[in-house]
Amino acid sequence: MDAIAAPVAPTTAFKIGGHGDDPLAMYLEDVFTLPANLAGVPGLAFPVGIDGEGLPIGMQLMGRHFDEPGLFRLAHAYQMATDWHLRQPVLSSNE
Repeated sequence: MDAIAAPVAPTTAFKIGGHGDDPLAMYLEDVFTLPANLAGVPGLAFPVGIDGEGLPIGMQLMGRHFDEPGLFRLAHAYQMATDWHLRQPVLSSNE
């Protein structure tokens, strides 16, 4: 299985409404997901951690053309070896 692992975004997740007034910041949050779309290869994003503020960290896998099943198997193997997908992020400072 050939795949490229990369971050989903240049930063960890931001709080809900955190970039609501900054369209450029919102655009930049998606910049790492563009290569898969431009190359026409499958991509899969999933949680791989929680940052110091309790917000989720995502990783994406990009695979060969038409190898979506391979990406699913790889992500599943990662999730079976870790427990990040079971943890809950902090949704607000009030919780």
